[in-house]
Amino acid sequence: MKQSIQTVVISEQNSTCELLKLYLQEFESFSFLAATSDFTKAYNAVKELEKSLVIVDISLYQEQALNFVSKITSDSPNCRVIVLSDKPIVDIVIRAMRIGASDFLALPLIKDEFFDVLTKHYLDMTGAKPKKSKCRVITVYSNKGGVGKTSIATNFALELAKITKENVALIDLNFQLGDVTTFLDLKPSFNISYMLQNLDKINPDFLLSTLEKYKDTSLYVLADPPYFKQAENVSSKDITKLFNILRDTFSYVVVDTSAGFDSKAINALENSDLIFLVTIVNLPALRNCQRCMELFDKLGLEENKIQILINRYMENDEISAEDVEEVLGKNIYWKIPNNYFTMMSAINKGVPVSAVNPDSNVALSYKQLALMVSDSIYRQNSASRIGKV
Repeated sequence: MKQSIQTVVISEQNSTCELLKLYLQEFESFSFLAATSDFTKAYNAVKELEKSLVIVDISLYQEQALNFVSKITSDSPNCRVIVLSDKPIVDIVIRAMRIGASDFLALPLIKDEFFDVLTKHYLDMTGAKPKKSKCRVITVYSNKGGVGKTSIATNFALELAKITKENVALIDLNFQLGDVTTFLDLKPSFNISYMLQNLDKINPDFLLSTLEKYKDTSLYVLADPPYFKQAENVSSKDITKLFNILRDTFSYVVVDTSAGFDSKAINALENSDLIFLVTIVNLPALRNCQRCMELFDKLGLEENKIQILINRYMENDEISAEDVEEVLGKNIYWKIPNNYFTMMSAINKGVPVSAVNPDSNVALSYKQLALMVSDSIYRQNSASRIGKV
């Protein structure tokens, strides 16, 4: 017998409730349970269900409705939420998706579009087909040492976890001189070498229980091996397989690589959805950045996934941002300001820069960078739904 998933509709508009009831009866895979405008009643009803779908109209009482979405998705992991609105503004779409909504549809509803969303959720909730990974792999790279790659990777990954509330993996692929655990003052029980030797045993539960979780956040760290010899037999095939496993478990994977073009770094670049090519503003670093872009081109990496990130940027530097863009022939994606004393204090204490001074220009820059990256992904995912991005 086909499994039917009970559905609760929340709306102030009777016409919307009646239309949804008709659509759900026609679709059959979801059974209409109740319609209400009372968030407390809806919450109590959903909490009693093993699996459920909630359709929330946020056209009126938007803040109250979004607070409900955040609470029900947090408290009921087997509940899916579809948000409706007669004003599908991009910022509201992004906010709703970030707090847990699975989809956002504009009112008035388009029947075929609504049925497509129902089909997707039914297959996902009943395990009728494998889930398509929505994970994004972001690699922080430079072919020059000393430009602050590890600082960027650790601070960015932590802010991404804090902002999205989703599971983020921070991977140290610098097998010789990795510093991620030093920057976060961690002493993990397991490292990447152990994972690569046990790939056949790894599943999501194993990863979440063995990777080192950073304090009370959703950031999980996979450390570099403590001994050089452990890296000798690591193959590109193993690295690719590890990335595929991580994609099934995490929403974001942030990779810190070694400087240079060894096989592990190239593998990370090829498996990435976004590459932060890091440089600082001086002629040797910019020349190295140019060469790096030439090598990227020879590797066949897509140009649109490579983004220039300037570290230790100073507004009144002798070489301007416009000069950098002219030299590299590419726009700068992000500039992290120079704040030597705050950064060095964080590094020496083994804490993120936000723990030293959350209001500093560099801490705010990392937070805004994480917001920009997560927002761009939400925008891409919602563009087809509202057509206003």
